[in-house]
Amino acid sequence: MNTATPSVYLNKYYPDNNGKCPVTIRITHQRKRKYYPTGMNLTEKDFERVMGAKRRTEKDKRVYSKVLSFESRANEVINELPVFTFLKFEERYLSNREAADTVQSAFERYITELKEEDRVGTAISHKNARASLEKFKPGLKFADITPKLLHKYQAWMLESGNTLTTVGIYMRSLRTIFNRASIDRSLYPFGEGKGKYSIPIGRNIKKALTMQEVSKIFHYLAEPGSTCEIARDYWIFIYLCNGLNVKDLCFLKRKNIDGDILKFKREKTKRSKKEQKDIIVSIKPEMKAIINKWGQPSVSPDSYIFPHVQKGLTAEKERDVVQLLTKLVNKYMKSIAKELEINKGVTSMAARHSFSTILKNSGVNVKFISEALGHSNFATTENYLAGFETQQIHEVTNALTAFQNRT
Repeated sequence: MNTATPSVYLNKYYPDNNGKCPVTIRITHQRKRKYYPTGMNLTEKDFERVMGAKRRTEKDKRVYSKVLSFESRANEVINELPVFTFLKFEERYLSNREAADTVQSAFERYITELKEEDRVGTAISHKNARASLEKFKPGLKFADITPKLLHKYQAWMLESGNTLTTVGIYMRSLRTIFNRASIDRSLYPFGEGKGKYSIPIGRNIKKALTMQEVSKIFHYLAEPGSTCEIARDYWIFIYLCNGLNVKDLCFLKRKNIDGDILKFKREKTKRSKKEQKDIIVSIKPEMKAIINKWGQPSVSPDSYIFPHVQKGLTAEKERDVVQLLTKLVNKYMKSIAKELEINKGVTSMAARHSFSTILKNSGVNVKFISEALGHSNFATTENYLAGFETQQIHEVTNALTAFQNRT
């Protein structure tokens, strides 16, 4: 039995400047929903009138008929499929029709899906890209997107004061939306070859600290129990814990600790379809001291080590907590850096860069560092870290605190 059902849905979450919202066709199958744009936008009041009025004006009749044609087409495709899957549905329903659809509608549909999956950060990133593109060219359609137009957009972005890094982020969001659309590949504008648009890579500004600068932070005397001390300790923990980010720090659980080893999967990659390997960290005495000082006491293996996120929080609230803690650490570390006369940005990200750079400068195998950071850049290192014995991990990462022995 085919359980997929189509319905007309007004996406009220993303009104335009005139208060009009995208009219979409919502397909529901086994509790999963996907949204397909019709290219029409209506206010809530107009939508209710068009869809529910007993007597419609001629204009309303045309709109109503057009909306129903999308729903009818969806029904036809569903009935034609012996077994429903969203992929098969999209192959038949969308065909090359999306070339004439607006990019904004496609963004809105994907953003809605991201929010339903609690991928708040990614949703916000795509929302920013959508707003920028709409400002550059209102009503942009897929058929309008050519390498020439993308180069013009890049120039416009740079002239508006944006960096190449931001351009790259927005372009990758657009590429994602384009890849999701069922459009003839001959219209695909992205690529490295002649006549294609290559997404720029922002200049990588080095943020790593030297061993001497890290030593200053380790020996900095903060007021006991102060927020400044928390910030310093968390920065040190991030540095020693394979340069994990603040979100990963917040979601560490007691069950991640196995003796003198900490094992966890990065929050950023948990939704990946690829098998995610554990990041393995040698727990140094300084890390143990920080856990004992700031960790919340609990015997439950599922309890969080640090008292920031709580079970039951929405994805939006979790993101707010992580962002607030990140800002707190960065704010106080900036003050510490100024006092220590470290003329660099001493942020939580700098701790990650310092972890990798200091190990590299100490002669540690780059493949090991790649695994330690949770990267998948080296295909040949897929199972490399698993081959390291626990004792080797302890010995290799002792380089992170080698300054303690330099008197």
